[in-house]
Amino acid sequence: EYTPVWLMRQAGRYLPEYRATRQRAGDFLTLCKTPELACEVTLQPLDRYALDAAILFSDILTVPDAMGLGLSLEEGFGPRFAKPVRSRADIDALPIPDPGAELRYVTDAVSLIKRELKGRVPLIGFAGSPWTLATYMVEGQSSREFSRIKKLIYGDPAAAHALLDKVARATTLYLNAQLAAGADLVMLFDTWGGALSAAAYQEFSLAYMRAILEGLPAGVPAIVFNKGGGPWLESIAATGCAGVGLDWAVDIGDARRRLGDAVTLQGNLDPAIMLTTPEVVAAEARRVLDAMGAGGRHIFNLGHGITPEVPPEHVSVLVETVHAHSRQYHA
Repeated sequence: EYTPVWLMRQAGRYLPEYRATRQRAGDFLTLCKTPELACEVTLQPLDRYALDAAILFSDILTVPDAMGLGLSLEEGFGPRFAKPVRSRADIDALPIPDPGAELRYVTDAVSLIKRELKGRVPLIGFAGSPWTLATYMVEGQSSREFSRIKKLIYGDPAAAHALLDKVARATTLYLNAQLAAGADLVMLFDTWGGALSAAAYQEFSLAYMRAILEGLPAGVPAIVFNKGGGPWLESIAATGCAGVGLDWAVDIGDARRRLGDAVTLQGNLDPAIMLTTPEVVAAEARRVLDAMGAGGRHIFNLGHGITPEVPPEHVSVLVETVHAHSRQYHA
């Protein structure tokens, strides 16, 4: 009867209760790797707001961490790998993690969250796209230029494909394990797909996301979110995903005209709007809903993750506005 809404990074640093739990955990990775704490922070935004989905609290870099690259997360710096992938020998030596062993803490968290939700909303599992994970694995940390990974794909494409294939197989196992543990649907985050040229995107990113989707059980809904993916929406929708996540640079009405109603559109309020005033938040939420219009398949979300500086009360305004204003489009 209304457009459902959830927020990327809805369990995060903008919530005082999250910061308190994080302080108890001691550090971010301990928070991720302790199922009881991951469950606690997953449920916190649902206890505060009338959100329509829960998303597993975890990190996209759990898969490369389980491959033995030595992940650390440093305040003010971001993720760093102690053993980045720098050669074909490094690629060949990478193991494919067993989700029931190296990633058991994730599936245990999924099972616990699902049990605690008691069916009140669906639970979203997720993973990073192979391309996005590979950027961190090869660069060794966050990057703006992606010079090492781009040198690899253009200079030694066979090695790049070997890496991406291995990460895709690991990610397929990982998402299937989340589904088996109780996730209702899954989402692939291709955060850095927009850094590629059109041809390279098709070859080194989209092809591997398609392979992952083909490896999931029939009928399981999957959402593909590609930051910077506006030029390729038709190709993303053709992967077989049930939903296409839109960043804030795409007009959602234009996306609907391009894709029709064969897929659900997710998005796509600019996260920076959440830093303004309640009046601006409400007005901009209505603008997105009006651009989408009636009769379509839409999950309201931000165009990327919510940021730590957002006042929690602005999220209340957003959720209430989406639920109220969208009813006219579902009559």
